[in-house]
Amino acid sequence: MRPFYNVVLTPLAALIFLAYKRHPIAGLAAGFAGVSGGYSANLLISSIDPLLAGITESSAQLINPEYTVNPTVNYYFMVVSTFVITLVGWYITDKIVEPRLGKYNSKINSEEMEDLTNAEQKGLRWAGYSLLAFVAFLLILVLPPEGILRDPETLTIIPSPFFQGIVPIIMLGFIIPGIAYGKGAGTIQSDKDIAQGMTQAMSIMSYYIVLSFFAAQFVAYFSWTNLGIILAINGANILKATGFTGLPLLISFIIVSGLINLFFASASSKWTMIAPIFVPMLMLVGYTPEFTQMAYRIGDSTTNIITPLMGYFPIIVAFAQRYDKNAGMGTLIATMLPYSLAFFLSWSALFIFWFIFGIPIGPGATIRL
Repeated sequence: MRPFYNVVLTPLAALIFLAYKRHPIAGLAAGFAGVSGGYSANLLISSIDPLLAGITESSAQLINPEYTVNPTVNYYFMVVSTFVITLVGWYITDKIVEPRLGKYNSKINSEEMEDLTNAEQKGLRWAGYSLLAFVAFLLILVLPPEGILRDPETLTIIPSPFFQGIVPIIMLGFIIPGIAYGKGAGTIQSDKDIAQGMTQAMSIMSYYIVLSFFAAQFVAYFSWTNLGIILAINGANILKATGFTGLPLLISFIIVSGLINLFFASASSKWTMIAPIFVPMLMLVGYTPEFTQMAYRIGDSTTNIITPLMGYFPIIVAFAQRYDKNAGMGTLIATMLPYSLAFFLSWSALFIFWFIFGIPIGPGATIRL
């Protein structure tokens, strides 16, 4: 989903600011900060949650083969983070970034929004109706005390088949409205059109499919060679011997995650490499894999917007050049740096608050083992 957010929502934010006679690059920066700087803050479970949870689970099983991690393990923290990051992003945009940019006087030329055709409007209505029907169907299966998607023994929602099957549910949540839109707009005439559209969409995912293959091999080799356990045990012994535990250790891990992100931007790729080491290591000093994953997500998100190695960074620069032909990577990094620092400080403060009071970070997920 990040391609959609960066390619659609970020330039749209610039256009909205321009429509209200505000600096479009400030809108671009605010959109980019929300999309990528606050990447892990969300009110809903997104595609990144089951992806990271799967890697975390594999890493935790190096120590405890029976350990399971569900996609909702960071949900409580991420919901609160959404409101915190929104307020911080608003303040940075309104009080720091936009005043530094000054007044924007140039007129927009080639950015007019075209009106939707009747067919497109019909397609959107059909997509909206189908999405509402799908959500209603899920609620019927989940909300009743004996709903089919509840746990058959405890009748709870968490854990339950609903969250165990969250990946195919998310997939259906996009496929059904997509097909409905195509039928309504007339772009889908037969099953061949559906297959062709899905083929084109999956071609974009080829990078991730290849990455997932090698990521699985990487985790499997750690398990087969016991290298992950060896590094984890030795690292845990060093931490215990030096007394470097608690908040200093966890904040240091957040900083390390952020620094790694400056050189290697893919969230899943980085977690694949460092999770088999840090998850078992921190388990041995008493912290849950879910909590370690949460710390990683903070470091990963806060530096997304200042690393040129992020795949969409050049695209954001291109959008910025529509409003300032002299804008480059340095300009964008300087513009986004206040967001990165503010997000890091506010997220770290929230993290410390969670740690001190031992608040659950997600359904059934605690800080300490």
